[in-house]
Amino acid sequence: MKSLLALCLALLVASAHAQALPPPEIAARQYILIDLASNQVLAERDADSQAEPASLTKLMTAYIVFNALRDKKLTLEQTLPVSLRAWAERKGGGSLMFIDTTMTPRVSELLRGMIVQSGNDASVALAEGVGGSVENFVAMMNRQAQAWGLKNTQFKNVAGLTEAGHYVSARDVATIAAHIITDHPDFYPLYSIRQYTYNNIKQDNRNMLLGRDPTVDGMKTGYTDAAGYCLVASAVRDTPAGKRRLLSVVMGTASKEARAAESQKLLNWGWQAWDAVRLFEAGKPMATVPVWKGDRSEAKLGAAGALYVTVPKGEGDKLKTTIERTDPLLAPLTQGQRVGSIKITTAGGTAVATLPLVVQEPVALAGFFGRAWDAIRLWIK
Repeated sequence: MKSLLALCLALLVASAHAQALPPPEIAARQYILIDLASNQVLAERDADSQAEPASLTKLMTAYIVFNALRDKKLTLEQTLPVSLRAWAERKGGGSLMFIDTTMTPRVSELLRGMIVQSGNDASVALAEGVGGSVENFVAMMNRQAQAWGLKNTQFKNVAGLTEAGHYVSARDVATIAAHIITDHPDFYPLYSIRQYTYNNIKQDNRNMLLGRDPTVDGMKTGYTDAAGYCLVASAVRDTPAGKRRLLSVVMGTASKEARAAESQKLLNWGWQAWDAVRLFEAGKPMATVPVWKGDRSEAKLGAAGALYVTVPKGEGDKLKTTIERTDPLLAPLTQGQRVGSIKITTAGGTAVATLPLVVQEPVALAGFFGRAWDAIRLWIK
């Protein structure tokens, strides 16, 4: 819940418009770079264009399986049958875990087969285990996409095979990846596994950045002839403001090496050109103001939680905070009630973020005489 709350708060933060170093030239059809601490988009190109996702599809497949595990609808040690449909994925020419109908792999093994080895067969076996059929599972994927408001996503299969009407955008892929990181932190470490062996067949994770950049701990590759080479990469570093995580999506690059190199360019630029700044602590009031007709004379106001913003390098100590609030403030007030806005700007007045100003502690209604006295004072005022 804490991670979900943090994500919801972060969604209120607008992208910084202050001048930053321009992003490097990225050799990809679509890309996006997001700072997940503030949920600010640092760079993008054609991020809302519908594109074939290839095995990036398996991010949503995994998310639905993680939900089922969280909800106790299956367990990691549970075994699942391998259907003829899952076995038939061998004929498709894509990535495989190499399971067959004589096997009963555990869910934990199938997850590694899908995430590390990018196995299409593992994806089908998991989909059937959770949804009863691939078709039911695909419907679950699309319902989740709709619940998140993904406008440029539609799934037709669970593995990422080329199929009419199967598409996502770079921004939507980033949203799915971010939800895995924030909603299922216990399962996210699966994306950092660099090698997995099943049935004596050893396969390497195709995310080359796992071996090149020690800050990269995920996330997923994809390739088809139509999609080109795609990569979602996530990296985390400790900063003075706390842990900072960058998430990049590149789609439609020319080779395995290119998707790794272009992703690394984006991540490096994100670290070098931008700073994360923690403006407010969770639960710490920003202002104590008069309240009328309440059982106390003052109310504590602040942000709903810790607030992070990402600003061009060197701009962090120049930010200005302005509070706009309702006046007069009348009881009763409930904790979390919005009573105004907090606006963050650069020294030059450029908007960086706007978020609700909320009540930190509830204020109950005063008794009859207290309300009457304040009514007279307000009338005189």
